[in-house]
This record gives sequence, structure tokens and C-alpha cells, in this order.
Amino acid sequence: MANMRLATATRNSLVQRFQVLLDAGAGNGTIKIYTGTQPASADDGIGGATLLGTLTFSKPSAPAGSGGVLTFNAITQDDAADATGTATWARIADSAGNTIFDCDVGTSGATINLNTTSIVAGGPISITSFTITVPAS
Repeated sequence: MANMRLATATRNSLVQRFQVLLDAGAGNGTIKIYTGTQPASADDGIGGATLLGTLTFSKPSAPAGSGGVLTFNAITQDDAADATGTATWARIADSAGNTIFDCDVGTSGATINLNTTSIVAGGPISITSFTITVPAS
């Protein structure tokens, strides 16, 4: 069995890279919330997923990582969702639309926690918490 243990400085460097990628470009990074099946790879198209709404990162998106954890600054909610559906995943991109990563969404215990996954067209979408953690081992 493989065994790797990362130093805290390495973990901080890895999470900080997410922030650097998100803050690339002149504008702010985005979080696009979808219903449907998350693609097998973040390099794949969205397939039959439906865009429910788009939230916007602050700039900078986060302070320096600490203890291998990157906690994002305030994220601007989408005041008027594009469609009605159950949020299942998100695509995170820089201001030019370059995909950084895809992740799950939920109301607790997910990579991105929303106030609700039941999105209604014209209603708000907000994030209650968003952190990225690189474990020590």
C-alpha cells in the first residue's frame, strides 16, 4: 500500500494554487451550479446538465491557506436562478471561463454547501461555506 505524508508547507502550497488559478485574469472566478450528472472529468463538457445559476468569487477569492485548508472569502449569491431543479454539482472557473475543477454540492458535508439544493427559477442561490482541504496523509 502506498504511503505519503505531506508537510504543512506543501499542503498550504497545494491549496494556494487553487486560489491563484481562480484569481487569474482581470475579472472574478465563478461557480456554476448544475442539476444532472457530474461529468467523469472536469475536462469534459457538461452533457445534459442544466445550469441553475452562477455565483461569483470575491477578488482575491481567498486568503493564504493555513494547515492545508483554503477557506474562500465571501461569494456573491445569484439573486435570480436561471432554472428550477435540484443542485447536484458545480463547475468552478476563472474569469475567462477556464475550468479549475468540478465538485459536489449539498446542504452539509459536501465540497460546496448551499442553503438549499432545491433551486427555483428566479430565486436566490447562496453558499453557506466553501473550503478546500489537502490532507496530511
